Amino acid sequence: MSTGLIALLDDVAAIAKVAAASLDDVAGQAIKAGTKSAGVVIDDAAVTPRYVVGFAADREIPIVARIAKGSLRNKLVFLLPAALALGLFAPWAITPLLTLGGLFLCYEGAEKLMEAVFPHAAHEHEAEIGRAAADARALEDAKVSGAIKTDFILSAEIMAIALASVPDAGFATQAIVLASVGVFITFGVYGAVALIVKADDFGVALAAKDWPGLPGRLVRGFGRGLVRFMPGFLKVLAAIGTAAMLWVGGGIVVHGLETFGLAGIAHALHDLAEAVGHAAPVMPGAAAWLAGALGSAVVGIVIGAVTIPVVGRIVAPAWKTARALLGRKAPEGP
Repeated sequence: MSTGLIALLDDVAAIAKVAAASLDDVAGQAIKAGTKSAGVVIDDAAVTPRYVVGFAADREIPIVARIAKGSLRNKLVFLLPAALALGLFAPWAITPLLTLGGLFLCYEGAEKLMEAVFPHAAHEHEAEIGRAAADARALEDAKVSGAIKTDFILSAEIMAIALASVPDAGFATQAIVLASVGVFITFGVYGAVALIVKADDFGVALAAKDWPGLPGRLVRGFGRGLVRFMPGFLKVLAAIGTAAMLWVGGGIVVHGLETFGLAGIAHALHDLAEAVGHAAPVMPGAAAWLAGALGSAVVGIVIGAVTIPVVGRIVAPAWKTARALLGRKAPEGP
């Protein structure tokens, strides 16, 4: 038995040496994958704060923590195994699933746009799908649930990009890379969101400092300026978050259609971006990207405008009926 144990320990030591030798490679792959996901990460950071706006200050960090926990669960419990399994057994299914996720983002973005432009119609739609919250706790639960659903789609895009960045790596390396990207991006995004939503409280604390002299006046002035700045900044960030859902969702759907052989919209957006880039007197790359993003957002708005009545009149009633038949309480929204 002792000889067998020594042999086992030798094998473990050999495996550890191999793992240590490949650690730098895995870290490099994870950084590469995370970098390629940066665009969607920025979208995720812009989308999330709007789910916290309007709540009491003492609920902001708990709400962010609940969303972060759901995001981590999305990435590690659901998406990581699903991405690895699909990559091995059904790579053809990745694009259709991402396209469905893109449709959801278009729906969410268009719904938020409708809420801003036509608030009465938005309230009617929420009542139609049964999303009205009865109290503060129900409203918080609904907001957290909506944020986690949106995060699921953005996280799926992040994990798909990360997986596509390491196509030739072994299964174990891919798993470690995806897990590393998921963990670091989640903590990075929601750490930044926590700082953003608590910045006004930090400003209040600075404005209340009674430090003497010029340093004290500067600190108090900075605190007051921060308090005045943050409400407008959060509104701008909320608008960017809505736009991000539309251009990311529209872009995913356009890419999916191109993969399925319907490349007309993708070619039109590419030609538009190139034309704007060539015509721009300065920063042609940025101008081309902005034109492509706006084009994708327009596609997202059109798709979302179509899906809103479909969800309200077909999907939500069918979902509630199915839940009722299963003897379960109907959810607050699809």
